[in-house]
Amino acid sequence: MSLTTAPETHTIREGAFGNATHLSCRACGAQSPLGPYYACMECFGPLEVGYSYGTVTREQIEAGPKNIWRYQPLLPVPTDVESFPNTEPGYTRLVKADNLARELGLKTLWVKDDSGNPTHSFKDRVVATALSATRELGLKVFACPSTGNLANAVAAAAARAGIRSVVFIPSNLERAKIITTAVYGGTLVAVDGNYDDVNKLASEIAGEEEGWAFVNVNVRPYYSEGSKTLAFEIAEQLGWRLPQQIVVPVASGSQLTKIDKGFTELQNLGLVDTCDYKVYGAQATGCSPVAQAFRDGHDVVKPVKPDTIAKSLAIGNPADGPYVLDVTRRTGGAVEDVTDEEVVEGIQLLARTEGIFGETAGGVTVATLKKLLATGQLDPEAETVIINSGDGLKTLDAVADRVGPKVTIPATYDAFVKAGLQ
Repeated sequence: MSLTTAPETHTIREGAFGNATHLSCRACGAQSPLGPYYACMECFGPLEVGYSYGTVTREQIEAGPKNIWRYQPLLPVPTDVESFPNTEPGYTRLVKADNLARELGLKTLWVKDDSGNPTHSFKDRVVATALSATRELGLKVFACPSTGNLANAVAAAAARAGIRSVVFIPSNLERAKIITTAVYGGTLVAVDGNYDDVNKLASEIAGEEEGWAFVNVNVRPYYSEGSKTLAFEIAEQLGWRLPQQIVVPVASGSQLTKIDKGFTELQNLGLVDTCDYKVYGAQATGCSPVAQAFRDGHDVVKPVKPDTIAKSLAIGNPADGPYVLDVTRRTGGAVEDVTDEEVVEGIQLLARTEGIFGETAGGVTVATLKKLLATGQLDPEAETVIINSGDGLKTLDAVADRVGPKVTIPATYDAFVKAGLQ
C-alpha cells in the first residue's frame, strides 16, 4: 500500500474522522491529509492526528456512554461511531490503592485497572479507534503484529464487526494469549522470531497488500489515539484534575506518549486546571532500551534483543522510544527498569495488597514504582497513578511456581486443627 495514496475504490465520507483535520509529522511538523498514511511525505517521520476542536464541555462528556466513545469529540472517529458494532471498551475502574500505598510509603496512590476491558487489556482502546479508521478508509482486512494483548483485541473486534482478521505473533508467545486469540476464529499466524521480526514482516505485507489495515502500522496514527482515553478517564475519575505523578509501562512507548498528549489536550481545552505533572516509564531489564538511553543521557534508543518474562513489553526496537525520552525529561520524570524477579514480586504485591491480579506488565509497573520510591526519583507525598494494563490470567506461568495451597489435609476437622488453621 502506498504511503501517500488512499484506496482508489473508496471515498471517505464527510465527518469520518470527527474533529480530526489532518496528519502531522512528529519529526518535521509537515502536514498530510487524513488517510491510511503513517510516514511523512517530506522526511518519513511518524505521523499523528491533528484536530480543530470546537467547544467541548465536561457536561457533554459526562452525558456520553460509559465507554471510550464519551470522548468522541477528542478522537479521530465520527459522531455516529457508537452505531457500528464494536467491543465498547473503556471506562475501567480507578482503584484507590490505600493498602499498597501504605506498604510502599506513599501518601495517595491510584491504580488505573485496564484488565476490565473486553479482552482484558488496554489494547481494546487502541483497537477500537483503529477499527473505526479501517471502516472509514474502506479497508477490508483487520491485521496486526502482536506480543499477545493486541492479538486478542484485534481478533475479538474483527469478530464483533464481522470482518476478516489476520494476526501475526511470535511462535513462543504465552499459551494463554495464543488461545485467547485463536478462539475468536480469525486467522492466527505464528512466526519464528521475536516481536521485532514479526513487526518487520507485517510492515512488508502492509507495503504490498491493498486493503489491509495493520492497526499498528498503516493505521497507527488513529490506533495510537485510543490511548489518550486512559488520560481522559483518569482526569474525569479524579474529579476533573490531573495526578501529580503517573507510572506507565513501556513497550513501543505509544501509551505513555499518548497519555501525555491526552493530559495536554485536556488542559488546552480548559477541561482541567493547568498543572505540572511527572510521567515515568517502566520497563523490564531484559528489554529496557528506553531506560538505558534515559540513564545514558542519549536521545537515540539503541535496539536490543528481548529476554524477559514480560513478553507484552518485549519490543526491542520501540517506535516511540525517543518520544518517551522527550516526555519523561520534559515533565521531570524518568524511565527505570526492573528484573524478572522483581516483576514477579510486583505481581504478587499488587494482588496481595489490592486484590488486583495484573499480568507481567503490571508487575513491571508496580516494581518500577517501588524502585522509583527507593531511589528518591518519585515523591511519596505527591498523588500518584499507576497503570495496570492487563489481566494476570494471561500470564499465569509467571507466578505458577510461586503460589498454591498452603497445605493439603484430609477432609476431617481433626486434620484442620492439627494443621493449625484455626
